[in-house]
Amino acid sequence: MPLIRQKRKSLGKNRLQFLVPELMLPNQALTFNVFPCKSVQVSVRTPFLIALLFQLLIAFCSNNAGIMKNSITLSLTLIIAVACASANIFAQDAAAPEKGKQVEMSFKTSDGAEVGYLLYLPSKYDKASEKKAPLMMFLHGRGESNGPLSLVAKWGPPRMAAAGSELPYVMVSPQCPKEDYWNSEVQLNRLTELLDHVTAEYAVNEKKMFLTGLSMGGYGSWALAAKHPTKFAAVAPICGGGKPEFAEKLKDIPIWTWHGDQDTAVPFKQSVEMVDEIKKAGGTKIKFTSLEGIGHNCWSSAYATPQLFQWMMKQSK
Repeated sequence: MPLIRQKRKSLGKNRLQFLVPELMLPNQALTFNVFPCKSVQVSVRTPFLIALLFQLLIAFCSNNAGIMKNSITLSLTLIIAVACASANIFAQDAAAPEKGKQVEMSFKTSDGAEVGYLLYLPSKYDKASEKKAPLMMFLHGRGESNGPLSLVAKWGPPRMAAAGSELPYVMVSPQCPKEDYWNSEVQLNRLTELLDHVTAEYAVNEKKMFLTGLSMGGYGSWALAAKHPTKFAAVAPICGGGKPEFAEKLKDIPIWTWHGDQDTAVPFKQSVEMVDEIKKAGGTKIKFTSLEGIGHNCWSSAYATPQLFQWMMKQSK
């Protein structure tokens, strides 16, 4: 139970003495005026705001029965104020994750699905600032579908955020259902809706939006970039494959793809083919890093390369 500190206040010309509780928990406060009395300032520091209402009513009724009518008016006013304040406090908590921390979030799509995702806000993020933050969307691999949302932080940029690294962008890392794949049309539509939601909710620089993913997330990166070729400033598919018909849509996007030449899970040639097709289509912004002697897990090397992120940050639409 929270500690309650009692203060005596004087109310109007009746000089009625009553107790105003101050619930001693941090970071939540409310001040309002109550009709027909003079101004009453109340410090509210927990979600248990309803306790304030009962304390005031008891004090009013026990001290002066003649103001019962006014106390009813007061109670109604307080109920409205308490409800609004509580809703506002909870809405702020849901919409404003702590800066510099990666938190679990959920988004409901138009088809009724609940998409769980990790959200990271830079430590210097300021929604009111004119300088908006870049955004990175990270798509995990197959293995991270099989478990809690926290598994998404097993690899790549979310792992860096979970370890306490300070990142310069808003980062969105959704979790794919284990019965589906990132490059399915259903998931691509949900990713699009999630991306639109985040860019509307947070101060994002839409000219500096980046996309990356590993393995299944590499497939998703190729497919999502092809679905929205004007949305991303840079794309980094790691050991994933795409379709040759994507090339025409991808030719003008800065892309840096990575693949281990000993990969037996996703054949190395799939990245080679995508690079060749994009170049045939006239693309000049495609980069390819072949990791010799590396198997499927080439993402550890890719995401440990500072130049990858430096290259991303230089890109802009």
